[in-house]
Amino acid sequence: MEQRLSLITLGVSDLKRARAFYDALGWKSASEEHSEEVVAYNLQSMALCLYPLEMLSRDAGISCGPSGNSVFSIAHNVASELEVDQTLIEAERAGGKIIKPGHEVFWGGYVGYFADPDGHLWEVAYNPFFPLGPKGEFQWGEV
Repeated sequence: MEQRLSLITLGVSDLKRARAFYDALGWKSASEEHSEEVVAYNLQSMALCLYPLEMLSRDAGISCGPSGNSVFSIAHNVASELEVDQTLIEAERAGGKIIKPGHEVFWGGYVGYFADPDGHLWEVAYNPFFPLGPKGEFQWGEV
């Protein structure tokens, strides 16, 4: 298996509400405006998809459990501490919930957390040791 991701699919309880949240963050959807099945957002080299939780569970052959922050977070790295705080405020204004305000962390960075309307946990991080590339891309360690 190649070491890469193609897309992340989030199971959502209300597709219209989820789309409105990400649209309010300024994200531009790549899917049809009135799609009732999936909403996709192209990222740098992959995509984020919103898919009704029941349909995702059925596709995967698993029972439909609670959505959101079960065991992982999605990270969005930014270029400064100020941008961490601004992004958290933007998420809250769009309908998300700030879980933990921006704060300094033991490894020398600055992070905060918010949850989208379905409870998916997002980390917003500034890492002074791994600066973002010219297109905002993140690479762990030296490139």
